[in-house]
Amino acid sequence: MTTTNAPAPATAPAGTPVRGRRSPIASAGLHLTLLAASVIAVFPVLWVLLTSLKPASYATTTDFVRETTLRNYTKLLQDTEFLTWFGNSLLVAGLTTVLGVFVAATTGYAVSRFRFPGKRGLMWTLLITQMFPVAVLIVPIYNIMSNLGLLNQPAGLVITYLTIAVPFCAWMMKGFFDTIPREIDESGQVDGLTPFGTFWRLILPLARPGIAVTAFYSFITAWGEVAYASAFMVGDENLTLAGGLQKFVNQYGAQWGPMTAASVLIAIPAAIVFLLAQRHLVTGVSAGAVKG
Repeated sequence: MTTTNAPAPATAPAGTPVRGRRSPIASAGLHLTLLAASVIAVFPVLWVLLTSLKPASYATTTDFVRETTLRNYTKLLQDTEFLTWFGNSLLVAGLTTVLGVFVAATTGYAVSRFRFPGKRGLMWTLLITQMFPVAVLIVPIYNIMSNLGLLNQPAGLVITYLTIAVPFCAWMMKGFFDTIPREIDESGQVDGLTPFGTFWRLILPLARPGIAVTAFYSFITAWGEVAYASAFMVGDENLTLAGGLQKFVNQYGAQWGPMTAASVLIAIPAAIVFLLAQRHLVTGVSAGAVKG
């Protein structure tokens, strides 16, 4: 009985870099680059936060720890209409989010599952509406809202923001619904569900990642928009946050203390919505991009 010795595995010469492993210099360079990018991203936010905690006399200086005070926040909340602006923005953004999610989800599902006259034209219309900048649309939309009596009304802003959010969200939801097997719809029909019942009870629970992205995009669209809010709303009691912040800036200067304090408070709802939707954002965006 003879035995054969298996050849010894080849070993890389000493000092030869292993494939797929970074050298110490490359690893250090990568970490330094990421650190620099993180500092650049965080620095403006940190600057605004620290400026909001400084007296007005130090607002434009780098004395971040001298005489820390909450006076800017108390002045903002007590001497201005900030809470009214905040409530108006929350109302507009909330309605835009709820209606935007419903319209985008139903539109995306209908285009994904059904054939009907004008389907291709509808999708092209949704796509083309995203190509026009605000500067082109603001005047005709202003005239339409004026004729409908919706100027200086939250409903006018909600409708305007839906024209921005729904086309993009409908396209994205259509791509997301395309990834859900049609067999689920067929099983719903076998169980006697109507098309809307199938959509509501079977498909919608599976579309949570896409709905999260749609809700986040709709909310941010309404919460951070400036041009339409400034043009359509007048009067302190009707302004949203976008228009209210302009009260702190005039031709003679800017009130940096109250404005930075307002900026910090404005960022809180957006951060909360992001935290609620973050675990679905990557899944929803990638799934919605699989098919068009």
